[in-house]
Amino acid sequence: MARYENILELEPNLNGGELRIGIVMSRFNIDVSDGLLGACTAELVKRGVEESGMLLVTVPGALEIPMALQKMALTDQFDALIALGAVIRGDTYHFEVVSNQSTSGVAAVQLDTGIPIANGILTTDTDDQALARMSRKGAEAALVAIEMANLMRDLDEVTQ
Repeated sequence: MARYENILELEPNLNGGELRIGIVMSRFNIDVSDGLLGACTAELVKRGVEESGMLLVTVPGALEIPMALQKMALTDQFDALIALGAVIRGDTYHFEVVSNQSTSGVAAVQLDTGIPIANGILTTDTDDQALARMSRKGAEAALVAIEMANLMRDLDEVTQ
């Protein structure tokens, strides 16, 4: 619903029909990653994204996600990308390094390439927290990817 009568407003569009979506998933904490992936792909299909319009790439861990995203973004074959993985706090500072660097890398790829990226990398204190959040986070990542892909298309139309 528009907020103003005389101002053009782009509404959220969650129709995934004809979108091409790339997914990069970490194999570290694989049970959580698989849960994220299942929820994500189910939501994509529910919203009209064809399975043939998806590409899944797996990488060893969260730190490797941005590089794969960058390679995919530079192909110009995807309307949006999705990063999936889980960084679960351990007993060392490594948790902070991986969490911060993977997030920074995802954001940098998105801004540098102009391809929307939904960040579905969970950062939790415990395995139980990650397992409890994986389904919701996976579905949310799918919705973000669809909405942002459509928004970028709509912005291209109204700004040219």
